[in-house]
Amino acid sequence: MKNIILIGMPGCGKSTLGVLLAKTLGYEFIDTDLIIQKNTGRLLHKIVEEDGKESFLDIERDAILTLTQSENTIIATGGSAVLREEAMEHLKKNGIVVYLSLPYLAVSKRIRNIKTRGIAFGEDETLRDIYNQRLPYYERYADITMRCDLASVEKNVTRIVDILRKKGYIE
Repeated sequence: MKNIILIGMPGCGKSTLGVLLAKTLGYEFIDTDLIIQKNTGRLLHKIVEEDGKESFLDIERDAILTLTQSENTIIATGGSAVLREEAMEHLKKNGIVVYLSLPYLAVSKRIRNIKTRGIAFGEDETLRDIYNQRLPYYERYADITMRCDLASVEKNVTRIVDILRKKGYIE
C-alpha cells in the first residue's frame, strides 16, 4: 500500500492529524521535522536562524530523500517541503499527497510563535508572504485537498479515510 503524505502550512495539523490517521489505519508515522532535528542535533528554528532559509530547505530535502522503502506510512512533512521539487517527487513516487488546506486567517490565528516554531522564512518575509509563496506548490502537488478548519481533528481523520477509500487508495 502506498504512503500518505501530508502537506500544508504550519499549524494546519499535519503532525497531530497524522498520528491519529496512522493509528486509525494501522500505519507507521514519520514526521520529517523530527528527522531533521535528530539528524542535525538542533531545533528547527536554530537551523533557520544560524544557517538561513535556503540551507534549511536543503537539509529538509535531504532528510526527505532518506525516506526509502517505506510503505503503509503516514508522512507529515514540514510546511516548506513543497519548495524542493526533488523532495516532493521522491515522496510522490510511492505516496498519495493530501493537502491540509487552511485559509490565511486561520493560519495566522494558529501560528503565534513564528520565530521559535521552525518555519523556514527569510529575514524580510512575513507569514502572509510565506502563505502566498507556498499555496501554488501545495495545490500543484496535492492528489487530495481537504480544508481542515471546518471540523475537529477526529472528524478530519474520518473524512480523509473516507476520501482515500472512495478514490481506491486504501481498502
